[in-house]
Amino acid sequence: MKTTRLTVAQALVRFLDNQYIEFDGKEIKFVEGIFAIFGHGNVLGLGQALEQDSGHLIVRQGRNEQGMAHVAMGFAKQKLRKQIIACTSSVGPGAANMITAAATATANRIPLLLLPGDVFATRQPDPVLQQIEQSHNLSISTNDAFKAVSKYWDRVSRPEQLMTACINAMRVLTDPAKTGAVTLALPQDVQGEAYDFPEYFLQKRVHRIERTPPTNAMLQDALKLIQSKKKPLIVCGGGVRYSEAAEQLKAFAETFDIPFAETQAGKSAVVSDYYLNVGGVGETGCLSANLLAKEADLVIGVGTRYTDFTTSSKWIFQNSDVDFLNINIARFDAYKLDGVQVTADAKETLEKLTALLQPTGYKAQWGNQIAEAKAKFAEELHRIYHITYNGEKDFVPEVNDALDCEKVFAEFTQITGSRLTQSRVLGILNETLGENDIIVGAAGSLPGDLQRAWQSKGVDTYHLEYGYSCMGYEVAASLGAKIAQPHREVYTLLGDGSYMMLHSELVTSIQEGKKINVVLFDNMTNGCINNLEIGHGMDTFGTEFRFRNAATNKLDGGFVPVDFAMNAASYGCKTYKVTNEEELRAALADAAKQSVSTLIDVKVLPKTMIHGYGSWWHVGVAEVSTKEKIQEAYQNAVKRIDEARRY
Repeated sequence: MKTTRLTVAQALVRFLDNQYIEFDGKEIKFVEGIFAIFGHGNVLGLGQALEQDSGHLIVRQGRNEQGMAHVAMGFAKQKLRKQIIACTSSVGPGAANMITAAATATANRIPLLLLPGDVFATRQPDPVLQQIEQSHNLSISTNDAFKAVSKYWDRVSRPEQLMTACINAMRVLTDPAKTGAVTLALPQDVQGEAYDFPEYFLQKRVHRIERTPPTNAMLQDALKLIQSKKKPLIVCGGGVRYSEAAEQLKAFAETFDIPFAETQAGKSAVVSDYYLNVGGVGETGCLSANLLAKEADLVIGVGTRYTDFTTSSKWIFQNSDVDFLNINIARFDAYKLDGVQVTADAKETLEKLTALLQPTGYKAQWGNQIAEAKAKFAEELHRIYHITYNGEKDFVPEVNDALDCEKVFAEFTQITGSRLTQSRVLGILNETLGENDIIVGAAGSLPGDLQRAWQSKGVDTYHLEYGYSCMGYEVAASLGAKIAQPHREVYTLLGDGSYMMLHSELVTSIQEGKKINVVLFDNMTNGCINNLEIGHGMDTFGTEFRFRNAATNKLDGGFVPVDFAMNAASYGCKTYKVTNEEELRAALADAAKQSVSTLIDVKVLPKTMIHGYGSWWHVGVAEVSTKEKIQEAYQNAVKRIDEARRY
């Protein structure tokens, strides 16, 4: 048996450099590179191996461990899960910083390989720097915390274990039904230990992502169900994009006159103006999709996890005869909502269903309702995209619930000089950005507004992380999307709260020469949660960014102003301060000409997000309260729960 003597870290690098994906006959290198923040737990092991010979792996320097892992996730998502960037950190806090990113990747089914350093396997120097000692179990380290958020977890405590750990890591990372975060904990002493690794472990390895076909029994069950229904509605999930099944979805919809709605992950699989695309559905859905959802007697979920936002907490599908047909590569998701299960590839299933159903002459019986719903939405979209505020007293914001918004607006305007509404800014952005430009978002009020109103002009241009709704994903993932597709302009849309959570990889974008454009909506508020509490009977509490008031000892003083443009300029970004439409248009035009990353600091009136459209979201509401409005909110929740499916 031919062997090569290498350290564990050197063998790991050699292995990663030799992994490839084959999909539909096309071969692609699977591991594009490694993001690293070096410390004592990895620099002399994995760091040494990469310095000695990184092969074709591109080594990049992160600024924050969570941030660099979100870059890797954004890259993999934009690559439709066909390519990844691995991430390595030191032990302790460096590793712990990646736990949030691991959870984000696992929730969204995005492949993410994490290589945190670990404490000494020998235990000789224990407690080593940054080691947590658990007196009841000395084998526990920070990295055990990854178990809850990883799809595969392993600790390489001996050199021989690297081989099975790596093989199993690839098994999970390349499985479309089971992918997510994979964590290989690497004790720092073991990283430097040498072993005679067999050449067959180090050789080129091609992982074929197969298109799992539906069985005949699955297809017959699906056909029988469809033919028994008059008003089916397709829900286009992220699986449509990852399966690259958009054309097959369109063909199926066209052939049988079936409209389709979009989830956050499925949006931009097909452009928004396509005549059967009725837009986002559910709690953050738009007018047209939610109108049809309530009448649909069959929901055909294609590659969707049926999250509570997609189903409006299992409430939006109000037809008493509604059934579900679940086309999903993951059996776990195919089982949801007691649906007919087609556990198979989306593209293959749609092709076969179209061929089998077409000879029957089946047509959905929506009549003019699809066109009428889209027309109503187009009218509503024009309205919300043109909402302006000029200081008039009769102005009613989309989100106010009888609060004294006029007072808040006056205070905000006095500080910033801006009267821009959030929906108007989105309208200008949607009008201005090119058809191939990518927008990236994740948390706060913007994902809801974007799913309700954003019109995707190009395919795969809508990049939202909403499986975990992770604040801080946005800037980092934009860099990942730019690395994945450097020929496209990438725009980060995020609030001031998310920006302050994590924006360190702006520096990495400057370092790497990968320009991204950050459009920051500064309303001095965690606006989404502010709306949530107001909408459920509370006053504003702990969600506006205000100074502590010496008189009340509460956070109810004046707004805390922040100059975000100055912050980004210190990193080397080209920046802009925007308080009116003319400044916004000028900033967007100039930003498009820049070669370095940009930040547009847009001051936006709080409480001007877009309202919901006939949806409901199940959140915990106090059963007992001294406030009448909270009591009303609780009674409303009881009523809605009674109208929703139980599971």
